[in-house]
Amino acid sequence: QVQLVESGGGLVQAGGSLRLSCAASGLTFSIFAMAWFRQAPGKERECVSGISSTGISFYSADSVKGRFTISAMNTRNTVHLQMNSLKPEDTAVYYCAARDIMVIATSSQNYKYWGQGTQVTVSS
Repeated sequence: QVQLVESGGGLVQAGGSLRLSCAASGLTFSIFAMAWFRQAPGKERECVSGISSTGISFYSADSVKGRFTISAMNTRNTVHLQMNSLKPEDTAVYYCAARDIMVIATSSQNYKYWGQGTQVTVSS
């Protein structure tokens, strides 16, 4: 049974940083692509960052390029999202997602496994 557990969310002032973590179990990390999505109230869930199973390919949404960095520790089945220079518009629930295909996808429909989400709130 695949399980994804996020941690690291919270309240931060604009310009600050947070590091989200996703601990994965029940899956073979080396063949799963991983991604971080976010969903703000009244908005659709969007992919902000992704990493292929090989750790070679990455995706970053234009809105977070240069500010957010995704990384994976295959030996610990953990994925991180380092978020710097946070803005109020980054406020959302952030979700970790996994798909049993090696390449990244940016649509939420392509991900079968989801964490419960962690709230990130950026104050101005």
